[in-house]
Amino acid sequence: MKPILSFRDIRRAFNNVTALDGVSLEIFPGEVVCLIGPSGSGKSTLLRCANALEIPDSGEVFFEGKLVRAASRAARDVRRRMGMVFQNFELFPHLTALRNVAVGPMTVLRAPRDKAYELASTLLSKVGLADHVAKYPSQLSGGQQQRVAIARALAMQPALMLFDEPTSSLDPETIGEVLSVMKQLADEGMTMLVVTHEMTFARRVAHRVIVFERGRIIETGSPHQIFDAPQVARTRDFLSHLGWHDEAAATSRPPSFLLTERDVRT
Repeated sequence: MKPILSFRDIRRAFNNVTALDGVSLEIFPGEVVCLIGPSGSGKSTLLRCANALEIPDSGEVFFEGKLVRAASRAARDVRRRMGMVFQNFELFPHLTALRNVAVGPMTVLRAPRDKAYELASTLLSKVGLADHVAKYPSQLSGGQQQRVAIARALAMQPALMLFDEPTSSLDPETIGEVLSVMKQLADEGMTMLVVTHEMTFARRVAHRVIVFERGRIIETGSPHQIFDAPQVARTRDFLSHLGWHDEAAATSRPPSFLLTERDVRT
């Protein structure tokens, strides 16, 4: 199987501070890949390099076999095929939830107004917001706003979804709302690259977990390997600092949105 997204020896620095130091990574169709690691370790920078929101100082990014370059037709095409959900929602404050979702298909894909609104309504129902289509962002909770942002990204019918710490601006009560929608997308086979500090989500939903430290990938593996048997001392230290222990992983009950059929039976 060919990768849908490839990073090849990506390097990026800001004011002589290295953000990415020779990162190479491939994402395959249908995969959920979670990037974890300390803040400032390069995870979000790599994500933004995927669709040319950040331009690497050196290295190459390929999406669906095409080289991604800044200010090029290829970059514009990539952004149409690659949905991105940011930390702070980035909704249009003067538009309703319905209009926020419909505006992309109407302006970028040239979809007829009625079709775009029908799609927007369907997607808002999908993320549990059927009763909030006429509300403005200021009338919605943070979790609801982020679900509108997810629906907006899905409206472009992306081949890949990028999530940049989508729960970092949310209060604990609404984090589960967003993670539940993300798990649903994963279950439906959506290819996802996720920067997250939600370790339970990464443990339960990801196919692969990538650990970053100072702009480099220091460990990669299955969730079982990373969380239950990390090979690198720095990975163990990072997870321990977050309060993640093997005993807790084995005995704690996951949040309801991550329960599997096996969990329910036991």
